[in-house]
Amino acid sequence: MRNTLMALVAFAVITLAGAQARADTITFQGGFGTSATVSNFSLTGSTFTFTLTNTASAGNITALGFDLTGDRPNTYQLVGASNGFTLAHDVVAQAGAVTSAGINQGVFDVALLTGSNFGNGSGNGGIAPGQSVTFTITGDFSNMNAQQIAESLSLRFKGIGPNDESTVAEPNPVPEPMTMLLFGTGLIGVAGIARRRRWARRD
Repeated sequence: MRNTLMALVAFAVITLAGAQARADTITFQGGFGTSATVSNFSLTGSTFTFTLTNTASAGNITALGFDLTGDRPNTYQLVGASNGFTLAHDVVAQAGAVTSAGINQGVFDVALLTGSNFGNGSGNGGIAPGQSVTFTITGDFSNMNAQQIAESLSLRFKGIGPNDESTVAEPNPVPEPMTMLLFGTGLIGVAGIARRRRWARRD
């Protein structure tokens, strides 16, 4: 029983460490096997920086939309290299994008586009499979942390396969470290109860 308890403790520690590591990278998944990651994200004052990597085997990322909390002023600016994207405010969510208002509902407070809206843009433009691009945006990110901002993103993929399919990738939820800690301590508690019962039967 002691070996089982030690194994459960080790599992809880490894799981917690994994959750903390994953918190630095957010994974996005969409239709047709599309995927991407947002990593190296940071918020310093009113400046948000992040690296977007297209991990899909096909399809280019042609638009990024931020569904931030609250009502925010249209003062966002793209700093440094645009990488072929232009910044726009209050962009209508479409093409299957999800915001706090629902699917294809509401607007993105700020978006980076290769076309005139979130749904268009050339499938040959944007961020190609295997490519990583770092963006820096300044504006009102008050009352949000870097991870919350990164998780507010929706990504538009175009040019998938011979039929030029398109889709939107949304973030996968990241387990909070405290949740994983509670899970781990719960496992340890169950093991402890089982051990006590076993000893009680011997008595």
